[in-house]
Amino acid sequence: MTSRRLPLPFALAVCAVSAAALTACGSAPSSEAQAPACPTAAPSAAGAPEWTLPGTTGSVAVTGSTDTAAPLVTVTPPFSVAETQVHTLQAGPGPVVPDTATVSVCYMGVNGRDGAVFDSSYERGAPVEFPLDNVVPGFQKAIAGQNVGSTVAVAMTSADGYPAGQPGAGILPGDSLVFAIKILDVTD
Repeated sequence: MTSRRLPLPFALAVCAVSAAALTACGSAPSSEAQAPACPTAAPSAAGAPEWTLPGTTGSVAVTGSTDTAAPLVTVTPPFSVAETQVHTLQAGPGPVVPDTATVSVCYMGVNGRDGAVFDSSYERGAPVEFPLDNVVPGFQKAIAGQNVGSTVAVAMTSADGYPAGQPGAGILPGDSLVFAIKILDVTD
């Protein structure tokens, strides 16, 4: 029996709730250095998206986050993909992220079926830290091999996300998911 791992939004949701929980998960900032925040300002709708992808059905357009604004993910629903697609929106200058690293990221997850945001560290204003070997395959595919500082987008199949759905987040079996991710830091 294969176990399905939760992506960042669910696997560590409890850790993102409070500073005490973050400390328990090993991602609280030290008193000497303040962790970067995820920008909470609405993105500008002006300008061309950094990535557009026609799906098997529907389409998606993604503009990555900036230092001051959250990303913009626009879905023409229902959006679905037959194979997981990863696109580097903005390449970062940092080291390459290994497959099993622990990363600190800001992210937004959008359901392709209806275009609804189902989870976002940008809305909370705080990054989340997690090991890549404890997330759904599509999330790992998006981050592993990228450089720290990169902003990436992934449109993932249900098989690389939640084949059986995730009812608490409004994800139904078969839903394709889209994530916009900013890789802030990595530890081995």
